[in-house]
Amino acid sequence: MKQLIYDPKSQGSRMNIVCFVSGSGTNYQRIVERDPNHNYLVFTNRPGCEGSLKAKQYGHPVIELSHAPYFKGTREKYGGTIPRSCPEREKFEKDVCWLIEDKLQKKPDLVCLAGYDLVFTDQTIDRYPWKILNVHPGDTTKGYAGLHWLPTAKAILAGDDEIRSTLFLADKGLDTGPVLVQSRPLKIFTALSRADSGDLHKVISYAKTHSITNYEQFAKTADAERKEIMKRVCERLQNSLKEAGDWEIYPFAVHDLIAKGSVAVDGRRIYVNGKELPVYGYRLDTPV
Repeated sequence: MKQLIYDPKSQGSRMNIVCFVSGSGTNYQRIVERDPNHNYLVFTNRPGCEGSLKAKQYGHPVIELSHAPYFKGTREKYGGTIPRSCPEREKFEKDVCWLIEDKLQKKPDLVCLAGYDLVFTDQTIDRYPWKILNVHPGDTTKGYAGLHWLPTAKAILAGDDEIRSTLFLADKGLDTGPVLVQSRPLKIFTALSRADSGDLHKVISYAKTHSITNYEQFAKTADAERKEIMKRVCERLQNSLKEAGDWEIYPFAVHDLIAKGSVAVDGRRIYVNGKELPVYGYRLDTPV
């Protein structure tokens, strides 16, 4: 059964939007700049971060709760990696949700992960079903997972000549949720300087010569110089994609689609104005 993520006719024109930030808060900033006329609340697990300072400048309420006391000793307890839905994470998120809902006196209409550096547990995904948005610096439909510049490296080694940002509804996987919006493509070599293009061509030539088509192979066989070139070039591409991709699709999805009551969900299928989206969602260069 189709259900709107937000219905302005019955819920009003002002959404209660909670933005989770851990760093600079630039995605949150772009969302607010597009339309400040909603009720914004910012949560951070890193008290005093730049994102929380921006929220205070905007006059938006801020909730700060460090995860550090909750996670103390957990890496040793679990052997290095903290399980996604371990009791410590669940306790932290229960407290976070209580603080947010106590402040709002209701559940949020929308949760925007805007540079938040913790994964959500299953219990939080279940608490706000299809209300949680996240953005990824790569094409999740092609499996380009990973943090920071890794999605771009994976696209390059797969032979792609362009990259995209993806905005999706969070599920219980890692960047596996149904896609709502993808950015316009950023042409890889068009976005690079001549020097970076030359360096990247050398890396691509090396990969082709050695039949390397994924980052795992590259990481095992490439020397330190080629790895450094890949990292440097991909970091620059990621910065360009953040501006041309993330900062475009996040405000668009929140204000031009969801706030207008245009987005409905049925299972894992997403509809915009009644039309089911393809697996790659609503692309800004080929709108529905």
